[in-house]
Amino acid sequence: MALVTGGSGSGKSAWAEGLSCTLCPGPKRYLATMRPFGEEAQRRIARHRAMRAHKGFDTLECPDGLDGLPISPSDTVLLEDLSNLVANRLFSPQCPEHCGDVLWAELSALADRCTHLVVVSNEITSDGIEYDPSTQAFLALLGELDRKLARRADLVVEVVCGLPLVLKGEIPCSTPS
Repeated sequence: MALVTGGSGSGKSAWAEGLSCTLCPGPKRYLATMRPFGEEAQRRIARHRAMRAHKGFDTLECPDGLDGLPISPSDTVLLEDLSNLVANRLFSPQCPEHCGDVLWAELSALADRCTHLVVVSNEITSDGIEYDPSTQAFLALLGELDRKLARRADLVVEVVCGLPLVLKGEIPCSTPS
């Protein structure tokens, strides 16, 4: 398992796609979590689809969760991205009482069901700004899941200006930097 994090526009998505292609040159699963609300979301989705075109990704839309997805033990899976999934679940009227525990169980089950799991997350907690309680709850939950994933992951990378900074593990030698 790999956790790839970084700020907005850092190049983390492209780097995670490259890692996924290195781990599995054949067919891969791309778990898309962004809801297509508004023009900006539509532009981001279109840009990400263009980035991964012809790379062997089968896209599965899963903005509400990871249960019941057709994942096989031989799959390499790219989850793009955890922060969207957390926001979608936390701010949903159907949010379970223990949302963090449910999400962690889904992430753990997904990791157990596939050969490689690459999770993209966002570094959004380092700005030092005070937020309203609901945003603070989101940041706390995302941070908790990031820490749990980092403990379980074989590779943890922060991407800054398109460059990978290895925090844990080793990058496969054929992964583009």
